[in-house]
Amino acid sequence: VQLQASGGGLVQAGDSLRLSCAASASGRTVINYTVGWFRQAPGKEREFVAALSWSGGSTDYADSVKGRFTISRDNAKNTIYLQMNSLKPEDTAVYYCAARYRGVVVYNYWGQGTQVTVSS
Repeated sequence: VQLQASGGGLVQAGDSLRLSCAASASGRTVINYTVGWFRQAPGKEREFVAALSWSGGSTDYADSVKGRFTISRDNAKNTIYLQMNSLKPEDTAVYYCAARYRGVVVYNYWGQGTQVTVSS
């Protein structure tokens, strides 16, 4: 599976941004993959942001983004989204999308990252 993240940019605090992650899987869909978003701020470890199960039935969010971010997927378009509202300067980071086949614990497919910068 190849992942291509896009949609990052420079915004002001309180603004919204939607990240996209286009997935290609050798002609297959990513319907059987759990997908997630992670981020890494300068000088910090990469951290989990959000995940959506392969079945689409469950989501998980980091406490810091709950109520502000929404992860979704369009299986027909093989695309994963991260809608980010009420952005804060502390959301500034490089955002990565990731995927793992159902039943697999570790995310073993990663996109290249897209920069999100939130000014105060």
